[in-house]
Amino acid sequence: MSTPALRLLSLGAGVQSTVLALMACTGELPGLDGAIFADTGWEPARVYAHLDRLTGEFDRAGIPLYRVGNGNLRTDSLDPAHRFVSVPYFTQSPTGQRGMARRQCTSEYKLVPINRKVRELLGAKPPRLRTVPKGRVAEQWIGFSTDEISRVNDRPTNRYTLKRYPLLELGLSRKDCERWLKLRGWGETAKSSCIGCPFHGNAHWRDMRDHHPTEWADAVDFDHAIRTGGHRDGVPGLRGQAFLHSSRLPLDAAPIDRVTSREWADRQLDIFDELTEQGDPDGCSPYGCRSNNPAPFPQSTKEAA
Repeated sequence: MSTPALRLLSLGAGVQSTVLALMACTGELPGLDGAIFADTGWEPARVYAHLDRLTGEFDRAGIPLYRVGNGNLRTDSLDPAHRFVSVPYFTQSPTGQRGMARRQCTSEYKLVPINRKVRELLGAKPPRLRTVPKGRVAEQWIGFSTDEISRVNDRPTNRYTLKRYPLLELGLSRKDCERWLKLRGWGETAKSSCIGCPFHGNAHWRDMRDHHPTEWADAVDFDHAIRTGGHRDGVPGLRGQAFLHSSRLPLDAAPIDRVTSREWADRQLDIFDELTEQGDPDGCSPYGCRSNNPAPFPQSTKEAA
């Protein structure tokens, strides 16, 4: 593959990508030409505030920060006139069979707009921004840490990006990143994810209910609205109901006060590290979400648009 013409950070605005952003701004990781944040339109207010703070750091370092998007995930999910948005709702059929809807939101609302911006920066011509000039390649920095090695996917997805994982090269885990941020006054970094993401754990839902009532009310309202998928005719292929919580109960009646085994394990790690409760540490980045599975990469040029 050609020598990279640009080095670009895929910024999820969570713990790991914030470390990469700040390291680039201070020169600890030199050579970054820009960062791209894909906005689903439904992040918590504290994530947008964190992004504004990061913008100041990027400005001082002279590194462009590009905010891109592909619509508003919440609005699009409930709009019967909009093309169907596939979110990984927990489903239950009339006979009691349980399943999950297909997850395409990460691809459509994060990967697609990021790739479009990368092609633009590499010289693809408007308005379609389809074709990158031959030989132009961007090195994409992705914030996977050593405890997320299972998420790494080096399979080429297009001819114009080359993935790189600086945190793996530095041998840094998520806990290392949390300590790094805490020592530099960034210890309150929020987890980046949509307000109504089905992959929130009980600890996250409790925190939202107890400390962010406006967001909680929004999630509860959305949960009721998606019972048949949000659209007037329901989720295509869904025979039954859809829910945000794995219990397949309405969110405001779900057993979110139950402490899961994973949360107990995370609490023990946090006690050891003298950190705050995490409960469900995984965030939603362009290349990995709370499902703990890699995001599905677009399988065609059309999907990658």
